[in-house]
Amino acid sequence: MSITPMAGVPASELRGVIRDHGGGNARVRALDGVSMAFPAGSWTAVMGPSGSGKSTLLHCAAGLDRVDGGHVFLAGQDITWAPDHVLTGLRRRTMGFIFQSFNLIGSLTAEQNVALPLKLAGLRVSRADVHAVLASVGLGDRLRHRPRELSGGQQQRVAIARAMATRPAVLFADEPTGALDSASARTVLTLLRRMVDQEGQTVAMVTHDPAAAARADAVVFLADGRLVDRLEHPTARAVAERLALLEAAPC
Repeated sequence: MSITPMAGVPASELRGVIRDHGGGNARVRALDGVSMAFPAGSWTAVMGPSGSGKSTLLHCAAGLDRVDGGHVFLAGQDITWAPDHVLTGLRRRTMGFIFQSFNLIGSLTAEQNVALPLKLAGLRVSRADVHAVLASVGLGDRLRHRPRELSGGQQQRVAIARAMATRPAVLFADEPTGALDSASARTVLTLLRRMVDQEGQTVAMVTHDPAAAARADAVVFLADGRLVDRLEHPTARAVAERLALLEAAPC
């Protein structure tokens, strides 16, 4: 099953989402009634102090974590209570996820890593399409290289190509530049910007880096599991100043 956003419908949306970790006296509320949308064809960065709920928000929006209250929508479809097999199909066909740690399979080539989600989704694997998506991230000459033969930035670009292979409605990225040097990080961010501007891709990205967040169309800020601010057309300075205020705020 694959779904595509209709005109004017957010690629991903959370309405009054509550998410708890732990139980009993150890229970912690990671998200406390969060409502927000990731507009189709745009790039939204998610920021906040450590423990504010950034990664939890991303995981709930992607259907990786179940919510304890509220609703989660993908391209206008309520997936809150979707059965596990339906969520698995949606993740394989409609969502792409990029991790800080790349999560490539070391025994597979770049070409094989990119083809894997297509095979898992039961889709036809076209070598030409796989080669094209690798070429689009600047790795057309690294098809048969394994992860250990690639730099960190190249591995992350393979991970982006893998996430894009199924042409997802929304691309979720959790600290995609956190393990990269500054030059590789700039390359990855430029690639994501191009995907949004030229291909209409939707990107939702968690980051701690104001410079990375400034490449997005908007930045949302979390604190103590709540949405507390939003910046449109952000600059690195404005993002850093807002984040500093949140980190200095009393608990």
